[in-house]
Amino acid sequence: MTAPAVLLDAARSGDARAFEHLVAPYRGELQAYCYRMLGSLHDAEDTVQETLARAWSSIGRLDQRGLIRAWLYKIATNRCLTLIEQRRRRELPVGVTPGTPAGEISWLEPCPDIDASPETQYLARESIELAFVAALQHLSALQRAALILREVLGFSAAEVAQQLGTSTASVNSALQRARRAIDLAAPTQQAVLRDLGGAAVDDIVTRWADAWQSGDVDAIVAMLADDARYSMPPLPQWYQGRDEIRAFLLRDPLHKRWRFLPARANGQIAFGTYRWEDAAGAYVPGGLDVLTLLDGRVAGIIAFLAADLTRFGLPARVRD
Repeated sequence: MTAPAVLLDAARSGDARAFEHLVAPYRGELQAYCYRMLGSLHDAEDTVQETLARAWSSIGRLDQRGLIRAWLYKIATNRCLTLIEQRRRRELPVGVTPGTPAGEISWLEPCPDIDASPETQYLARESIELAFVAALQHLSALQRAALILREVLGFSAAEVAQQLGTSTASVNSALQRARRAIDLAAPTQQAVLRDLGGAAVDDIVTRWADAWQSGDVDAIVAMLADDARYSMPPLPQWYQGRDEIRAFLLRDPLHKRWRFLPARANGQIAFGTYRWEDAAGAYVPGGLDVLTLLDGRVAGIIAFLAADLTRFGLPARVRD
């Protein structure tokens, strides 16, 4: 028997370690899937844990060795659909209807680059970019699942129908509506970064950090696209265009001393930002800034003010 078959037989016999080895290759891609569906890293992690707990409790009923991956996705999908029905969709400030009370908004969360299996790693990074995940939140639960399972993960329409407990015709209809709502042909940040090349990307990273750390508003603004957007969830305010962003930076952020540490989030360039705090005698977390690039300029900055920087491989604070 193949190794997965041996592990499945052992797991069905009650071997918990065999079960862990059996499902380990799917943890990363399952987390990426749940994150896309829910827009929350915390909810995604909880859903994966619950998925695996439910899978373990019913492993004895799984007798088709080739269906482990699809079986795990069916369990995860059912849990995601339930959560979507119970909770508000996740938003970014630029997508919130003006006048919506902040207390009624659930904010999209950033996600570290996914530790997926080699065959799914590329797709995982491309499809957790913030613009894509934010757009998914405006689809119905069925449309989200159909689009991700078919277009990103490569399941057939019949397999998706089985996972969703519906018909192939219903899946194809949901998929068509989802495709119309989301521009799948738009260039991804992965494509933009590849086209720029490593040296150009490194130069942008260095210049951005240097400009902030020196408080050089002209240097920051010079790197912006004409219609760049700057937002700071969980604050609902956001700014568009060089003039608005310049005025905002001079009004508050650039009165502080900053340290910027490069990172990666959602498959995009990111920075852990740290502001000087006299009482701490150190630079303390100010947020995670995720950048969107277009034509070599910064077209978007989303500063996640409440992000846990340690989740992105960054220190809890920085000493001078």
